[in-house]
Amino acid sequence: MNLLKRTIHFVANGLAVLVSAELLEGVQVADFWIALLIVIVVSILNILVKPFLLLFSLPINILTLGLFTWVIDAALVMLAAFLIPGFVVSDFLTGILFSFVLALISFIFDRLLNVIF
Repeated sequence: MNLLKRTIHFVANGLAVLVSAELLEGVQVADFWIALLIVIVVSILNILVKPFLLLFSLPINILTLGLFTWVIDAALVMLAAFLIPGFVVSDFLTGILFSFVLALISFIFDRLLNVIF
């Protein structure tokens, strides 16, 4: 994957954050630069923290057939909201919805970009 394609996907993820925030009332993103920062911070949290959370929550994740992963994603979104000024998530349920909507919109953008490139 070349640099231009990665940059376009990064910007598309930032747009997905903005669209997700516009669709949900309890999520506020100050501007596009904050959205790009959210993409970076959530990516870092997904790389460094999420594997350990998945490992420790494996029994409950098996019992819920993987649905508990959305709770972990929401916890990471809430942590990102705590770390980033200009990013506000009102409550935990909104964090779960934001994770779901963001994943859906990112998937759609990714498929559209794969058709273009």
